[in-house]
Amino acid sequence: GTLFALGLNYADHASELAFTPPTEPLVFIKAPNTFIGHRQESVRPDNVEYMHYEAELVVVIGKTARKVAEADAMAYVAGYTVCNDYAIRDYLENYYRPNLRVKSRDTLTPIGPWIVSKETIPDPHNLALRTWVNGELRQQGTTADLIFSIPFLIAYLSEFMTLQPGDMIATGTPKGLSDVVPGDEVIVEVEGVGRLVNHIISQQAYEEKLS
Repeated sequence: GTLFALGLNYADHASELAFTPPTEPLVFIKAPNTFIGHRQESVRPDNVEYMHYEAELVVVIGKTARKVAEADAMAYVAGYTVCNDYAIRDYLENYYRPNLRVKSRDTLTPIGPWIVSKETIPDPHNLALRTWVNGELRQQGTTADLIFSIPFLIAYLSEFMTLQPGDMIATGTPKGLSDVVPGDEVIVEVEGVGRLVNHIISQQAYEEKLS
């Protein structure tokens, strides 16, 4: 399915990046080349100055959704998973934000480790998000601070795009970003959903593995 991702969907994260919180959702699509699984490796390009993690709650669509009312939207949710939507900040100041060099590089979207059913998460708008780097807590927030709620996002997207079973919506990340470097272990956690582990490697090490 398609992964829709939200930029600046937490006000504290928007202010951290010196942006005004958006008045309507800033949505972009993640390309398949960027996805990896639990305990796999993400590549930090050798020529960049700042690459950071983003712990995110991901909503998994369970049935075809077209022009869904916000009040009915949760009926279209199958469950939830976790992603770490890494970003390369070197290229952020671009008219077309967030651009491909920031958000669709190979290996930079770990997702998983599983999908939990929506019945196991009574209130997805009250979940803690945390990120650890090498065991140090670097990021923490709560989905209570989402600017645009899950039902709003489903209604918004389905107004002009038909959502299919298996499509996903990554709902954004709170403040608390920091640089990561080769050798780092990064763990992102969404309360009740799961802990997603991955490691950062250098571009050179990655190329050597491929050769």
